[in-house]
Amino acid sequence: MIARLFAAYCLVLPALATAQQWQAPRMPWGHPDLQGIWTSATLTELKRPDEIEELVLTEAQAAFIEKNGAERLEEIDNLPEGDLQAGENVGGYNSFWVDPGTRVLRVRGEPRSSIIVEPDDGEVPYTLWGRARFYWNGYRMMSRHDNPEERPNGERCTVGFGSSGGPPMLPVLYNNNYQFVQSRDHVFILVEMNHNVRTVRLNASPLPPALRPWLGDSLGHWEGDTLVVRTTQFHPQQNMRLAIKHQLFMTQDSVVEERFTRLNDDEILYQFEVSDDSIYRQPWRGELTLRASEGPIYEYACHEGNYALPNILAGARQEEEG
Repeated sequence: MIARLFAAYCLVLPALATAQQWQAPRMPWGHPDLQGIWTSATLTELKRPDEIEELVLTEAQAAFIEKNGAERLEEIDNLPEGDLQAGENVGGYNSFWVDPGTRVLRVRGEPRSSIIVEPDDGEVPYTLWGRARFYWNGYRMMSRHDNPEERPNGERCTVGFGSSGGPPMLPVLYNNNYQFVQSRDHVFILVEMNHNVRTVRLNASPLPPALRPWLGDSLGHWEGDTLVVRTTQFHPQQNMRLAIKHQLFMTQDSVVEERFTRLNDDEILYQFEVSDDSIYRQPWRGELTLRASEGPIYEYACHEGNYALPNILAGARQEEEG
C-alpha cells in the first residue's frame, strides 16, 4: 500500500512542480502579458445539446463529437457537383470557407459539452418575457427586408455575426481569432470577425449614459494576474445576436463581467457572467479556453462595397412583385 502511494506521489509531483514554476510573462510596467493572437474555435456550442446532461464529457463522448465534426466537413467538401441542388440558401458555404474548429472545448483539461457552466442545465435562463422578446426580435430580423437597418449586423458589416465581438466573445463558424495589444492604460482586442476592435479602458470612469458604442463601454482592472472587464451601455441595435453556432438576446442595459487569466504559454482562461433582470431569471456564466494561434490576422473585408445589401433589398422588392 505504501509503495503504491509513493509511486502515485512520484507521478503527480513533476506536474505540480511544473504548474507552480510557470509564471505569467509581464509587460515592462508589471501587468501580466496577454498579448498575442488567440483563437476560440471549438466544436462545442454555447448551449448544451439536449441529449447530453453533464457539463463534463467523457473522453469517449469527446472523441465521438470530434469524429462526427470531421466527417461532416469532409462530406460537405466532397459532395459531387452533380448532386448539388439549387435551393433557397444562396449564401451557403462549403467547408473551404468555414473554420469552426476540430476539437471540443477543454477547460483546464476537461472536455466540455457547452460553454455555459451555470445554470446547471447549460441553457440561457430567459424569463417568459425574455424568451418572447428573443423569438420576436429574431423573427423580425430575419423576415424584414424594407430597409438596411432591419437586417442583421453581420450582413450590414457593422459588427461580426452573433456575439463574436462580444461581450461575451463567442465562437462562430469562422474567423475566431483575437489579437490582444496592451498599454499601461488600455487593453485592445482586435476581433477577426468583421475587424472590430474592443477598447478596454483600465481604471477609468464610465462614458456618459447617452453614449452607447458598438460592443459597449468596457472598463477593466487587474485582480492579481486576472484582467477583469465590466461592460455596460450596449448599442441598442446589438440586442439580437444571430449566428449559426449560437443565438442570443441581450438588451442595451445588460451587464457583462469578463475575466481573462493566462494559464500558460498557450492558453488564456476566459470566463464571463451576463446579468439582466429584465430578461433573465438569474445571471448566467460561461467559460472558454483561448488557445495560442499563429498569425497574422488579415483584414476581414466583409463584402466589397457592401454590394450584398442592395442585392438583398432588390431581391425582396422582386419577390413582392411576384
